[in-house]
Amino acid sequence: MFARIATATAVAVAMSTGAVARDYVSIAGSSTVLPFSTIVAERLGRNPQFKTPVVESGGSSVGKKGVCDGIGTEYIDIGNASSRMKTGELAYCDKNGVKLTEIKVGFDGIVVASSKAGPDLNISLADLGKALTAKVPNASAFGFIDNPYKKWSDVNPALPDLEIRVYGPPTTSGTRASYVEIVNEKGYCGKDERAKQALNQTKQKAKVCRSMRTDGAFIEAGEQDNLIVQKLIEDPGAFGIFGFSYLDQNTDKLKGAPLDGVAPTFDAIADGSYKASRALYFYVKHQHLGVVPGVEQYMAEWTKHWNDDGALVDAGIIPMPKAERAEMAKRMTDLPVLVAADLK
Repeated sequence: MFARIATATAVAVAMSTGAVARDYVSIAGSSTVLPFSTIVAERLGRNPQFKTPVVESGGSSVGKKGVCDGIGTEYIDIGNASSRMKTGELAYCDKNGVKLTEIKVGFDGIVVASSKAGPDLNISLADLGKALTAKVPNASAFGFIDNPYKKWSDVNPALPDLEIRVYGPPTTSGTRASYVEIVNEKGYCGKDERAKQALNQTKQKAKVCRSMRTDGAFIEAGEQDNLIVQKLIEDPGAFGIFGFSYLDQNTDKLKGAPLDGVAPTFDAIADGSYKASRALYFYVKHQHLGVVPGVEQYMAEWTKHWNDDGALVDAGIIPMPKAERAEMAKRMTDLPVLVAADLK
C-alpha cells in the first residue's frame, strides 16, 4: 500500500505547492496526546535512518484542522486529537482534497485534581456540571440564568465550603470538548430533572449545556497541562481539569477527585467504571505517505510501545484491548479513508 501511495503523482502533488522538501515528520495537536506522541517520536529518532519527528501542541482542534489545511510539506503530516473528528471537521478536509486515516492509540481519563495540601472533593458528575456550566435553571425551571454558585457548598451542602476555582483547557482543546460532553451535557443536563425541564423551553440545548463559566469560577489556563499542575501546587484551594497522565506523573504533589464515588485510577479508567474517559487518536494524511520520510515508520513505532507493559503505559496511557490494537495496526497498513459515515 505504501508503495502505491509513493508514486510520481504523489510526489508531484507535494512539490506542486512550491514548498521546500521536508525530511522529518511534522505532528501537532492535543496536549494530552503530546507526551505519548513525543515518546514514540524519540524512539523513532534512535533509528539513524530517520530524523526525530517534530511534535507540537496547540490542542485537538489545531491538530484536526492543521492536518486538513492542505497538501504539501508546509502542512503537518499527522494531527493528534483527544476528541474524535466531527463530520464538519472532515468536510474541511474534503474541501482541501485531503484524505485521512483515523488511528486510535489508547484511552485517557479526564481528571479533576488538586494539591495534596488542599481539601478533598468527592463529587458527582451532575454536581460538577452544575458548578461549572455557564447557565443553570431558574427557580421555576422555565429557563436559564447565569450560574450564581460561588462555593462548592452552594451546589451541594455536602461539598467543601470553599470558593469554586477551577483551571482548565480552552475551547481548542479536545479535553475541553470531551469534558463538556461527558460532564455538562450528559452528567448534568442529561440527569438533573430541573435542567431537563428547562432545556425543554429552549432551542439552544447543546449550546446551553456545553458553555463553561466565564465569571472566574472556571479559568482557561491554556493548552499546556503542566502549567495547570504548577498552578495547583501554588494554590491549594484550586482544582484543575486535565488528562489522567498528568495526574499519574505527579502523584507526589496532586490528588484526583472521585467522580460518582470512583477515583481516577488506571484500573478504573481501563474497566470503564470511571465515567470521565475518552479515546485518543491521530489522523494521518495519505498524500504525505511516501513523500515525507518516516511517516509510515512513525505509525509502526506506536505498535512497539502501546502494549500492556510498554513505555506508553508507563507514561500514563490506558492501553486498548489486544484485538483493538491489532485492528489499529492493520489500519496503519490498509489505510482506509475516513468518511463521514464512519463518524456517525
